[in-house]
Amino acid sequence: MMRNSKPYVIAEMGVNFYDTAKALNISPMEAAKLYIDGAAEAGCDCAKFQSYKADTIVSKNSPAYWDLSKEPTKTQHELFQKHDGFNADDYKELCDYTHMKGLDFTSTPFDYASADYLEEMVDFYKISSSDLSNLPFIKYIAQKGKGMIVSVGASYLSEVDEAIRVMKEVGNNDITILHCVLSYPTDPKDANLRIIETLKKDFPDIKVGFSDHVAPDETMMTLATAYLLGAEVIEKHFTLDKTLKGNDHYHAGDPEDFKKAISNFKWIDEILGSGIKTVLECERVPRREARRSLVLTRNMKMGEVINKEDTTGNEDMGTDGAVGEEDAEYILPESASRLLTEADLANLTQEDLRIARNEIYARHGRKFLDEGLQEYFNGKSWYNGTIEPDDFKEDMLSEIERTNEDTIVNYETKMGYR
Repeated sequence: MMRNSKPYVIAEMGVNFYDTAKALNISPMEAAKLYIDGAAEAGCDCAKFQSYKADTIVSKNSPAYWDLSKEPTKTQHELFQKHDGFNADDYKELCDYTHMKGLDFTSTPFDYASADYLEEMVDFYKISSSDLSNLPFIKYIAQKGKGMIVSVGASYLSEVDEAIRVMKEVGNNDITILHCVLSYPTDPKDANLRIIETLKKDFPDIKVGFSDHVAPDETMMTLATAYLLGAEVIEKHFTLDKTLKGNDHYHAGDPEDFKKAISNFKWIDEILGSGIKTVLECERVPRREARRSLVLTRNMKMGEVINKEDTTGNEDMGTDGAVGEEDAEYILPESASRLLTEADLANLTQEDLRIARNEIYARHGRKFLDEGLQEYFNGKSWYNGTIEPDDFKEDMLSEIERTNEDTIVNYETKMGYR
């Protein structure tokens, strides 16, 4: 079961801790735990490692595909052999320590043996881009029933579709695919983050995220942009020292980079808001003080009808010369068209609130047993009472109206009126 964060942030430890262990003259296990500590402090959701034995995944002459100026090892086998010292017991120790720190744990399996021993440890399986076309392997892991997060770097959409199909065929629908560029480091011009939108459009029932190989900068805007484009999961390589020699340090983020990224995500959530168009609390005073008002051009007596020539700004008035006569007859003219807030109710008296609540029903022609209410609404030009109280059905009200009635009732209760 994965943590329910937005976005879900995976610190990809990979095998970077081996280089840190050598630099600090400590054991790889001690270094790996320092990495977990750093990820927890930074606010990440998951610590992810890699599980393999070099002899089971690459031939001894497989050429390098990384920046040799950063990592001079010339074959994949030689590089992987440097970092394949952990066994099942070691990953169990890492799993327990990660969970103790409050993070989820996973490790990418690169062979069947690691997929099996990780089953009781990982909170979900992570499949690397290198195995996207390894459909038997994907099928084997998907059958275990755990969530699947699959990177889709260096692939065609048809290959992504095939991998998803295989997982679904064995009944696994807990699938997330990560846009990824299989280039270390990824040049920003190659990041192609709009692929996130493409994947969301082409696979609407699948979660989409981003596995980042762009070198971090002080803004961490690559990850912020991915989140804005809809990435629900963010994965990035993690290191405690970006200056260390090694394959995955020079494009990894350190704890401060991850803190900045997570701060960006929170800021984005805050400024995006709810999407509901209404008058905000911070706009109440400006709305009242800055908006145009109708002003009389002469003194008038109570009861006189206000006509067009009696006001300034009358070019906005109705053609019949009256100033919003029908709206003026309501306590809350908009209670049928938008959701009300407490601010809309704040200046109303107890009686105003009672009338406003019943206005919602009166609009639909409901009659009232209360003689005072019936007399009040009979005096309104818009009211046409045709439905007896016992015949009125609640489903005659719109969702907005039912919500607004609840809002008024709750406010009356809060004020001690009910």
